Amino acid sequence: MSLNTTPSSERIHIAFFGRRNAGKSSVVNAVTGQALSVVSEVKGTTTDPVYKAMELLPLGPVMIVDTAGIDDEGELGSLRVEKTRAVLAKTDIAILVVDGTAGISPVEEELLSEFRSRKLPYLIVYNKSDLTGERTLDSVHEICVSALTGENINELRELIARQVRPDTNPKPLLADLVSAGDILVLVIPIDEAAPKGRLILPQQQVIRAALEEGAIPICCRDSELAMTLKKLPAPPRMVITDSQAFGSVSAIVPEEVPLTSFSILFARYKGDLETVVRGAAALDTLRDGDRVLLSEGCTHHRQCNDIGTVKLPAWIRKYTGCEPEFCWSSGTEFPRDLSGYALVVHCGACMLPPREVQFRQSICREQQVPITNYGTAIAHCHGILRRSLSLFPEVLALLEEGETHAG
Repeated sequence: MSLNTTPSSERIHIAFFGRRNAGKSSVVNAVTGQALSVVSEVKGTTTDPVYKAMELLPLGPVMIVDTAGIDDEGELGSLRVEKTRAVLAKTDIAILVVDGTAGISPVEEELLSEFRSRKLPYLIVYNKSDLTGERTLDSVHEICVSALTGENINELRELIARQVRPDTNPKPLLADLVSAGDILVLVIPIDEAAPKGRLILPQQQVIRAALEEGAIPICCRDSELAMTLKKLPAPPRMVITDSQAFGSVSAIVPEEVPLTSFSILFARYKGDLETVVRGAAALDTLRDGDRVLLSEGCTHHRQCNDIGTVKLPAWIRKYTGCEPEFCWSSGTEFPRDLSGYALVVHCGACMLPPREVQFRQSICREQQVPITNYGTAIAHCHGILRRSLSLFPEVLALLEEGETHAG
C-alpha cells in the first residue's frame, strides 16, 4: 500500500512521551522534518495527542504521535495525562524524551516501568545535548540528541527503525487460507447503513489481500448471492459475508462450502480468535439486567438500523430470551474498569491497530470478563458459529473441547 492509502490501523505507531518542556515536541518535529507540533517555552503547549501519518524511512508508512506532558497538573492536566496514557494501548514503539539537563524523574521512571510491563520496544532520548555535551549511556535503549542543532537526529531515526521486531508483524488476513486461482465470493449488503459510494475498510482490505495471493474475489449483494453461486463453474473456495447477513447467507451457501465473515477474519488478524470464540459462550448464560458493553473502535454517524445499537441488541434479546442492559463505547473510550459487565461485544476493530485490540482483550482476561466480537456473537445467535469456524480447525477443536467439558 502507498503512503496515502495505508490505513492508520496498518501503520506502525511511534509515540513520543515526556515531561512538559523536555523538548518532546521539538524532537518530534526534528525526526519528522515537519512542524508537526507547536513548540513553545510555555509548559503544556501540547494538549490532546497529535497524530501524523507519514513515511519514515526505512520503516515506511508510520503514525507519529506527540502526547501531552505526563507531569501535567490540575483538573485539566489530569485529563491530558489520562489521554496520554491511553495512547500506550496503540503504541508499537515508545519514545521517552528526557530533558538532558535534568535527568530522569520518578514520573518518567514509572512510565519506563509501564513500557517494560507492556513489553513495548522503547528508547530513552536525552534531549538538549547542545547544553550538556556527551554523557555516558547505560543501555542500547538510550541516545543523546539535540533537537535545536539536529545532532544525532538521523541516528535516532535509524535506532527507531531497529526497534521493530519480526514478532510484531500482524497475522495474515488471508494468505494462509487461499491459493492462487481460488475463487472467493464476498457478500456485501448495500443497505441504508452502507456508506455512499465506497466499500468499508474490512471489505477493501480483504479484496486487496485476495488479489495479493492471486485469488479471484467476486463481490455481490446478499440479494444476488444465490444467482452468483449458480453462475460459477465450480463451488468457490469460501464465502465471506458481512456479519449482519449471516442468517440469510448461511441458508443459501451449501454446507460443503466454507463460510465465514469479515469480522471473524479480523478477529484473528488483529487479536486472538480463540478469546472471542470462547467469549461468545457467555451469551448462553445472560440474564435479565446483566450489563453488556457493545464497543466500537471508531466513531461514525449511526443510521436508523445501526448494527451496534439496533440489530445486535435485537439478536441478543431474541437468542437469550432475556432483557440485558446494553451500554456502548466508541473510539478511544474503552473503559479500563469492566467490573459490573457480564460480557463485552467488540466490533471487528478494522480501525484499531493490533496492539490496541490485544490490549483490550487482555483487560477483559485480567478482569475475567468474557469478550467476543460482532461476527462471532452474530454467528452464535444464528446457531452457525461452528460452521463459521470451519476454516480454522485449531480454533474449532478448542470450541468443541470446551463444549465437551461443559457437557
